[in-house]
Amino acid sequence: MGRARMSDDAVQAKTGKNWQQWFSILDRMGATKMTHKEIAGYLYEKQGVPGWWSQMVTVTYEQERGLREKHERPDGYSVSASKTFDVPLSTMYKHWSDEKLRSKWLKDRFAIHKATKEKSMRITWNDNTSVEVNFYEKNGSKSQVAVQHSKLADSKQVEGARSYWKAALVRLQDALA
Repeated sequence: MGRARMSDDAVQAKTGKNWQQWFSILDRMGATKMTHKEIAGYLYEKQGVPGWWSQMVTVTYEQERGLREKHERPDGYSVSASKTFDVPLSTMYKHWSDEKLRSKWLKDRFAIHKATKEKSMRITWNDNTSVEVNFYEKNGSKSQVAVQHSKLADSKQVEGARSYWKAALVRLQDALA
């Protein structure tokens, strides 16, 4: 389908088969009529494909056969954005957790329903979609934030969320300056 995917060599090195071999096996067993869980379970249990790789093969097969779009997951669509900043992790986390600091770069309202200091936040966005924010220390003086916005309705909403988070992270960088 013209979509970039992991190379045949990488898949064969980790699973023992290349993409075409996996697609043929899955086509023969009628995988286009199976659920994601059934396909991944078959690969893991019957073909001995390691856990992460069984998911990778399943998702790629589903995309290749038109059963799943890019960014599509069982609970909707998902998109992520990340950026590394020249500030310590504690400063980065504070600009997310402190409502006054956050309001300088992020105007939207949302509910934080779980937060682990300087590690992660689980957020219910104002449209009932889910946002997961993870924080990482980089070289002691830098930090990275990774945002994953999930439960999106369709690919149009994915593109809107992608643009939104890219712009928000630029505003965050300006607020940190």
